[in-house]
Amino acid sequence: MTAINSVTDLTVEDGIGVLTLNSPPVNALSANVRDGIFEGIKQAQADDAVKAIVLICDGRTFIAGADISEFGGAQKGASLFEAQEMMENSVKPVIAAIHGTALGGGLEVALVANYRVAVPSAKCGLPEVALGLLPGAGGTQRLPRIVGAEKALEMMTSGAHVPAKQCLEMGLVDELVEEGKLREGAIAFARKVLAENRPLKKVRDLQDKMDAARGHPEIFADFRKANARKFRGFLAPESNIKCIEAAVNLPFDEGMAVERKLFMELMTGVQSAAQRYVFFAERQVWKVPDVPEDTAILPINKVGIIGAGTMGGGIAMNFANVGIPVKIVEMKQDALDRGLGVIRKNYENTAKRGRLTDAQVEERTALLTGSLSLEDLADCDLIIEAVFENMDVKKDIFGKLDKIAKPGAILATNTSALNIDEIATATTRPEAVIGLHFFSPANVMRLLEVVRADKTSKEVIATSMKLAKKIGKIAALVGVCPGFVGNRMLFQRQNQANALVFEGAMPWDVDRVLFDFGFPMGPFAMSDLAGLDIGYRKEDYEGETAKRPKQVRDELVELERRGQKTGAGYYDYDENRVAKPSAITEKIIKDYAAKSGANQRDISDEEILERTIFPMINEGAKILEEGKAIRASDIDIVWINGYGWPVYRGGPMFYGDTVGLKKVVERLEHYEKQMGDFFKPSALLKKLAEEGKGFKDLK
Repeated sequence: MTAINSVTDLTVEDGIGVLTLNSPPVNALSANVRDGIFEGIKQAQADDAVKAIVLICDGRTFIAGADISEFGGAQKGASLFEAQEMMENSVKPVIAAIHGTALGGGLEVALVANYRVAVPSAKCGLPEVALGLLPGAGGTQRLPRIVGAEKALEMMTSGAHVPAKQCLEMGLVDELVEEGKLREGAIAFARKVLAENRPLKKVRDLQDKMDAARGHPEIFADFRKANARKFRGFLAPESNIKCIEAAVNLPFDEGMAVERKLFMELMTGVQSAAQRYVFFAERQVWKVPDVPEDTAILPINKVGIIGAGTMGGGIAMNFANVGIPVKIVEMKQDALDRGLGVIRKNYENTAKRGRLTDAQVEERTALLTGSLSLEDLADCDLIIEAVFENMDVKKDIFGKLDKIAKPGAILATNTSALNIDEIATATTRPEAVIGLHFFSPANVMRLLEVVRADKTSKEVIATSMKLAKKIGKIAALVGVCPGFVGNRMLFQRQNQANALVFEGAMPWDVDRVLFDFGFPMGPFAMSDLAGLDIGYRKEDYEGETAKRPKQVRDELVELERRGQKTGAGYYDYDENRVAKPSAITEKIIKDYAAKSGANQRDISDEEILERTIFPMINEGAKILEEGKAIRASDIDIVWINGYGWPVYRGGPMFYGDTVGLKKVVERLEHYEKQMGDFFKPSALLKKLAEEGKGFKDLK
């Protein structure tokens, strides 16, 4: 065995040179790995005893991709292109032996080998699109030549990890070898290549599938049309498509020039910076500075949920999905039956779409049992209260749970805004109380706000974070304050959306600006989707119990304009629920504005965007000031995963840095002079702006 460098060695077995990479944890394409490939192939070619070369990796995976930590830094050692050229121009056959995953740059390395073998459990893919990029080392030109334009379009714009069996069927892999015997299988395949005198096949020279696609622009036009909604706002999918068009229509080297140009445009652009930021933020969010990694984790073998409504049922599904039994408690049998019925229907609908088997539906529903008695929660390790938002009701429930729940059980509330410290006072064990704020629909939405109260123990925090990961959520640990992080910031946007409407913008103007910014829908369209009657109570604005003046929403509900479900809300809807601006809504708004003495005017799209987004950034700064979020990036994770903030804009705090905090402060102060203290910049925001810093500079 010859050591090439600290992560690479070369051995020769009966004429087969085996070049082994071992750079934990995932053999990423660091400088050492690139150097190892370059020098290893070079030495193997110079060794007369070597007739063919196998490139293989130790550890749990083949090369899993680029070393993202090197992005933007000065390059060291051999470039990836130099390593690839050394492989592709080898005068001896090179076989890439794949296990685990060959992703991104890893697959691009495998594509310059003459042949590829894999174990059945392996997966291949080009997932760069998720980082706002395209494969920048020839992947856009080689993959279509081996799998065809249509499959390349699917793989590259989805970033899918394709199982080895499918890779074999599409020609990406030449042979599957026995699981657990990759080395032996790859060497045997290399000997077969030599024995059969197979050619030094170069993927770059393959033309059959390009010839078949050439002259058929409808392949690309149809693909763009079919995916227009999914790709909206993102630059990377279109750039990937353009590269595949170049592969079909241009010689290889000219296609490579297109790839390089578009790669650099994406790499130096804001979108990719945002998506790479989110990639790291999603890993950072799990780290809680004052909760050590070795903190004891409490066993969660059975979960209790109070409330079988939309939230309670959705929450229950998360635990049944991972095999944890759930006891659901309701006050009345019909509500319990309805809730359990909805859960079963959800599972059956998933099975109809082919995402579950009938057996899995039965397994999961069997884990859910109902009860009308809180006492039946006595043996649960975690109890989640998911009833309506009323402090007295919640405190009453927690007072009862305190007497029922076993010692060591976690008592959680799904409240979206109420003071959990106050809820905890209803118990004699405040250290066991925590907020688990699921987002609706709870079985679908990825975000979980884990809300630590003043006395929540570190064990309860650590257990909640680990459990969130187990049920497939991304958890952000936040502190107790009205609305926590997400809803507290949402209030700022909603406040200004309503104010703008009274000042002259129409709901569809506000919605359009936020939709064009990248949100799935604006606040008024969202209200229509959810139902304007959610939380509606006539006594809130009429009679002796009135707490506030009548609002536009109240007027709409009184007219039975309750949203999409009634065919009208802020918008009018046709039979396909397609929205159009409503003259009725416009008249109601203008009448209210006239009564209140508001001076309606034309409002620019720029003002709508600034007044809905900049107060959110300001509120995020206040949240950081108060220590209610650990990091600015945690706030961004909340908004991307819970509220539809476009990932290519990185979250509100990243967006603030992108715009420049100096500009954010200037515009807030401009509106403060016109409209009052609502826009007053926070101390932290002003300090960072004055110092020329951003939220990224906070430690």
